[in-house]
Amino acid sequence: MRRIAAVPLSVLACAVMALTACKRTEAPADAAPPTVAASADAPAASGDAAVAANDNLNAVLWMQRSQEYRAITEQTYRAAADRLDAALKEAHWDALVPEERGNEAKGLKPAVVLDVDETVLDNSPYQARLVRDGKEYDEMTWDQWVAEKKAKAIPGVVDFAKAANARGVTLLYISNRAVHLKDATLANLRAEGLPVADDSVFLGLGTVVEGCEQAGSEKNCRRRLAGQNYRVVMQFGDQLGDFVEVTANTNDGRDALLQQYHDWFGERWWMLPNPTYGGFEPAQFNNDYSQSRQARHDAKRAALDYAP
Repeated sequence: MRRIAAVPLSVLACAVMALTACKRTEAPADAAPPTVAASADAPAASGDAAVAANDNLNAVLWMQRSQEYRAITEQTYRAAADRLDAALKEAHWDALVPEERGNEAKGLKPAVVLDVDETVLDNSPYQARLVRDGKEYDEMTWDQWVAEKKAKAIPGVVDFAKAANARGVTLLYISNRAVHLKDATLANLRAEGLPVADDSVFLGLGTVVEGCEQAGSEKNCRRRLAGQNYRVVMQFGDQLGDFVEVTANTNDGRDALLQQYHDWFGERWWMLPNPTYGGFEPAQFNNDYSQSRQARHDAKRAALDYAP
């Protein structure tokens, strides 16, 4: 889970116009949202703690206790497994957007790219602790959680991963967990039954990709790196930024990306549900985590549609 400072709306607004047809929070922003920033807030007052609990209590509870959540994740991975053979047989099938495919994919070894947090590993206990303690994500408590190696596999992912591995598909884990968390992450993945070919399949935040400049926690450079050696037949994530670079984390910018790649979902791209964090949240308050909790809470309430 990692939150990276996002660019304010004044800069991002221009970038929305740059989206083209050829053209994603893993940390508690993608493993938290890849597009959000670590909070520098002082310890919460009781009022602030109540706001934090109200904002995320039901979301975390839903992920941990609802049968509906498990049904959604299992059906997603089952549907993807059903499509896998067809994707492998199609020589030109590629799940990387053209801008991130710098070489011919045909003839390369097949791979599946998976985000880690809330896509492969369930970090809801960490989120539950934040709700209980009235706190927000920070790198120190996140690193401590990862070191515990207690995250469980998302329902359905192990069966899919084993099916892909049996077909000669390499699983690549492109995560916004920082590179220094690699050993703990791979140990957790192996303990949960996920295939891990070797250490090179973990591409964490901080991975250096020659000739590619990464913006914040965006994963485009690491996807390019994956494409140099593999034909990526599918991608899995819980954030738009897990699939394509989000150049403008605004409601309009995110809507444009979804519309642009609408047909890729359920074919090349597979989205997992995550209501607890993500780029959708800071998009409501100008990606500005320096605001107080109350101000961010108020901005999110103001973004609600009341059907007047």
